[in-house]
Amino acid sequence: MNKKLLLLLFCVFVVSIGFGVTLPVLPFYAKHLDVAGVSRETMAIHISLLTSVYALMQFIFAPFWGQRSDRVGRRPLILLGIAGSAITQVLFGFATSLGMLYVVRAVGGFLSSATLPAATAYVSDLTTESDRSRGMAWLGTAVSLGVIAGPAFGGLTTREDIHFTVGFVDFKIENFAPPFFLSAVLMLLILAIAVRWLPESLASRAVMTSSNKLAFRWRTLEGKLLLLLVLTAVAQFGLTIFEATFALYAQEKLGYGPVQTGIVFTICGLVMAVFQTIAVGYLSNRMNAVAQIASGLSLMGIGIILLLLVRNMLLVFGVVGLLALGMALVTPNLSALISKRSGQHTGKVLGMQNAANSLGQVGGPMLGGVLFAWQPNAPYLFTGAFLVSISLGVIWQAKSRRH
Repeated sequence: MNKKLLLLLFCVFVVSIGFGVTLPVLPFYAKHLDVAGVSRETMAIHISLLTSVYALMQFIFAPFWGQRSDRVGRRPLILLGIAGSAITQVLFGFATSLGMLYVVRAVGGFLSSATLPAATAYVSDLTTESDRSRGMAWLGTAVSLGVIAGPAFGGLTTREDIHFTVGFVDFKIENFAPPFFLSAVLMLLILAIAVRWLPESLASRAVMTSSNKLAFRWRTLEGKLLLLLVLTAVAQFGLTIFEATFALYAQEKLGYGPVQTGIVFTICGLVMAVFQTIAVGYLSNRMNAVAQIASGLSLMGIGIILLLLVRNMLLVFGVVGLLALGMALVTPNLSALISKRSGQHTGKVLGMQNAANSLGQVGGPMLGGVLFAWQPNAPYLFTGAFLVSISLGVIWQAKSRRH
């Protein structure tokens, strides 16, 4: 593998650890709210909103950062994203109120949204069309591994409250804060390495053409990209409905506790991490990207419906693995197709893809929560039928264009 690409993947992995660390920590703030006399229902709403506000900020600002990467280069945006993530990790560790936590999450989403569009464009710059799907699969693997490692890192580094005195000032570090400080240290280390050894990948910094010409080119590209961006949001929407409701479903229907639920999420992440490279590499010479996307959406839909029928833990693991395998087929192939069709707008278009991902991450938990409150099986029946129908639509669209 290219050394520049390997360093980039490690940068993305470390930033993703920072995101993963937050996942098990949000309930700690529910405990603080409980002390303040806030109801459990209100706590659940706050946790849901804190999860969504990060993705919402990424949805808003990812296209902006992607466009900037076309103008100033990929490297500055990647470095900015790493530095911004480190700063927000420190602020997260020092947060003492719910309002401050909302602000930190919003700022974190704003700054970290510079990383992934620029990193995806960096991969596009370094790869040829023939191996771009594989490069995107490696990038997705780095993200997935970071999200898996984050909660484990947080669990291993969480300690009891730490008190120490400097002069006449007494400091207290809450028990959930050390993982954030340590992940910030990791980010600062990888930032120093990237400053020293990560070069710019954009071949030319030529002045962009006039805005009118750019607008015309973008209108030309829009027809080619709109469906791919919609599919990006759809896939992420389906995955996050599962992620947002499974803990509740597993507790109510399967009798799972936190340990069993955590194992299920770990298996989901591992399957996506491993098979994004293995499956795409193996299938690239046997199935075209559109066929892989349609197959992946079908596997996701079938897997999430089968989840309603299984009760044995090993079967649950297998069904969740099937869902994750589907997502592993969809994500790198969509990124590769989008980058191939973006022309000179690679950064901007990949920023829009990141925004489409974030849109799915915002909408999925909200709809999933509403459907689960109505009927526990509803999120999975709806999502499974929706994803399978979308996959059939992709096949029909591909056949009609071929004819």
